[in-house]
Amino acid sequence: MLSVRTSSTEPTVRTDLMEQIPPIAVFLQENRSNFPGVLTDCLTPIVVRYLTDPNNQVRKSSQEVLLILLEQDLISQHDIENKVCPILLALSAPDSDDEYKAEAVNIICKLASVLNKSTVERLLLPRFCELCGDGKLFQVRKVCATNFGDICHAVGQEATEKFLIPKFLELCSDNVWGMRKACAECFMAVSYSASPEVRRAQLSPLFIRLISDPCRWVRQAAFQSLGPFISTFANPPRAGLYIGEDGPLSIRPPARGLDSDFTPGSPGTGSCGSTSSACSARPALTEPDLPTEGTSAGTSNFPCRSSSRGMMGNSVEDSALAGAELTGLSPEASATLKLPERNDLPVNSHPGPGSWTCPESPEDVFNNFLYWRTPLPDISKDLEELLLSEAGPREKGCSRPEAVQNSCVARSEIQKVLDSLQEHVMDDPDVQAQVQVLSAALRAAQLDSVNEPAHKPTEGLHEVSVSDPSPASDNQMALSASSSQKELSVARILQSTDPGEPCGGVRDPLETEQRHLPAPLEENKSKLQDVIPQPLLDQYVSMTDPARAQTVDTDIAKHCAYSLPGVALTLGRQNWHCLKDTYETLASDVQWKVRRTLAFSIHELAAILGDQLTAADLVPIFNGFLKDLDEVRIGILKHLYDFLKLLHEDKRREYLYQLQEFVVTDNSRNWRFRYELAEQLILILELYNPHDVYDYLMHIALKLCADKVSEVRWISFKLVVAILQKFYSHSESALGLAFVHELIVRFRHCAKWVGRQAFAFICQAVVSEECIPADQFVEHLLPSLLSLVSDPVPNVRVLLARALRQTLLEKAYLRNAGNPHLEVIEETILALQSDPDPDVSFFATLQPKRRSTADSRVLEERN
Repeated sequence: MLSVRTSSTEPTVRTDLMEQIPPIAVFLQENRSNFPGVLTDCLTPIVVRYLTDPNNQVRKSSQEVLLILLEQDLISQHDIENKVCPILLALSAPDSDDEYKAEAVNIICKLASVLNKSTVERLLLPRFCELCGDGKLFQVRKVCATNFGDICHAVGQEATEKFLIPKFLELCSDNVWGMRKACAECFMAVSYSASPEVRRAQLSPLFIRLISDPCRWVRQAAFQSLGPFISTFANPPRAGLYIGEDGPLSIRPPARGLDSDFTPGSPGTGSCGSTSSACSARPALTEPDLPTEGTSAGTSNFPCRSSSRGMMGNSVEDSALAGAELTGLSPEASATLKLPERNDLPVNSHPGPGSWTCPESPEDVFNNFLYWRTPLPDISKDLEELLLSEAGPREKGCSRPEAVQNSCVARSEIQKVLDSLQEHVMDDPDVQAQVQVLSAALRAAQLDSVNEPAHKPTEGLHEVSVSDPSPASDNQMALSASSSQKELSVARILQSTDPGEPCGGVRDPLETEQRHLPAPLEENKSKLQDVIPQPLLDQYVSMTDPARAQTVDTDIAKHCAYSLPGVALTLGRQNWHCLKDTYETLASDVQWKVRRTLAFSIHELAAILGDQLTAADLVPIFNGFLKDLDEVRIGILKHLYDFLKLLHEDKRREYLYQLQEFVVTDNSRNWRFRYELAEQLILILELYNPHDVYDYLMHIALKLCADKVSEVRWISFKLVVAILQKFYSHSESALGLAFVHELIVRFRHCAKWVGRQAFAFICQAVVSEECIPADQFVEHLLPSLLSLVSDPVPNVRVLLARALRQTLLEKAYLRNAGNPHLEVIEETILALQSDPDPDVSFFATLQPKRRSTADSRVLEERN
């Protein structure tokens, strides 16, 4: 019968047959001892043969069946290699039909996720690489680009970097924008399968190119993947932040002196020989002193490099740290690098000739970056001559024409450097960054030359003359400060063009820069870091620019907010200053869905930043969210406990009064908001002492117990029980008794039957959780509970019967024959058993062991 159906000429018959294959295969697998070899000899060949069926629907069905069999491990590895893979390779051959080829490559991509690594690398990887370059059919390349991340994950890091990364580079440069968009969407998966070196050197510049793609849809996909791509740079040992297997974040001290993005043996991690430990004490921030005059670039000994300077061995890594290099000036560098009209410190503040040299090391003798790169011109002597030529006239009091002449000399020197860098702009991102800064400095110098007669020279880098009676406006003063900043950046770049760099001068640059750098330069420094390539961070920060919403995507700010915790985790709390302004901008965004996204993740960000940064930067934003729309407030409410527990005790107490604001909502029908509040309050109880709970949280609980929606009331009853348990567990019997009397007044004597029913439920829960000593329950709550036997509403008596029969009589204390209250309880139960309402008598008679789901359903319907 099976052979007849497989040879049927009707496509619908063959399609129906395919739909029956999976259950038949499962049956044969479960009974393989009775049907040995049937699955391999009969079913698998049918599925494989239908992959080449002329009918499109039959082929689709066979492809789905094949994937189901592979996922359930119903096809042996031998059959996959000898029956399935050969037909797929034949269908995806260059001379195969285009329609078959597109379908085959789709199966190959999905097949990679269910096969072992060696099989994929041996059988499928060569054909996949060939299909990535298929110039005939762009649909084939589109499927390859869409599934590129899955293939990388299947073959591992080594094969990814050797075979797949070159193909990925080609796909990212494809003429079809859909291909580039697909590459942008899977960029994170590809980066995850690559090493840190490849990620920084090859993938980062490639991603920057996708972000700048002329097609808007490609830019949109790239910006959506920017945050996830940045998260692949995360290095727990360096940031000190770890994600456990079960999800929570753990904090550990970051590893000192560990360069996370480079292996110990990689080029560029230069040392100083015997003094390497001293040179790398602060690898990310150490800056060397300037070389003394007369030092030649052609010396036989390469200068010592700290580990941060060793990163410059890779041109892309150099571009990532270009911004950091612009502001990382040591005090000696600030004193030595003097440009026209900006500094009058003495020139003879250079270190001695022997203070910066050190023994050469293997890493310094050969450096890939320095070896392959065309040497840049040595302008250190010209710079020194320029500085010396200015020092003399300035000490004697230079005239206005001399100052103008010096400014022209400075512009000519900058122009020389720009001309020498032009030939390297296209192939070196570091040179591109330097050219940008030098161009800006040249423009600033030109503006200074125009405005020179309008103001006098400043007396120092940190001072602005206020005694000049000439009408110097605020704009001129701002321009002067900006020019100072540009000239410091230019000086740092001019220094970096000298291949000789010192080793000494290790100090704490944070304190130094705070004392010696002007305010605008400190603001620029606040955006710099060395964890990820700086251009990536700059692009991420720019996602809050309103212009991006017009040119890229209207939801780009939401994507930025969504991925911000991952970016913050990658940078670590030590680099939070890079994201602080971005976070504040997002928190004040006009779109509520952006603020809502931040509200849902603010507790995660607080765990990353720690209590001090949270109190300083997140608490004000959290306070703003408290007064926002309900759509935003629900985000912080769902994780209110997680956020409050991270605050200091004094800061946490400030929110006690504000918690009652959650009871009021924009829409009274939004009962789920109040339900979530009750759930969070149950957790928050442990964060406060019993007196605070009594003064603030108890009143919120009582208000929620009187809610119009039954779901809110029932969860609030559990909150009341948790409050009682809090009081008695902390030996606060007086507060507990006061709360019990409040419950009796509010609920037992409530005019509405719902309140009296709530009292019965609370009493049952109190006994069940044993949150009150039995003697106090008998003394204070039991008499009021038993008095409900005469309540006129059957629903109240139903809950009383359930509480007595199913909870109270199960406790040993109340079942004790010597207990004087046992007789009263039994009399009450007998009265309920003879109640005219059938439901009341049913629950009063029902034994606990006979209770069933149906009985509980009846009770819920009554309530």
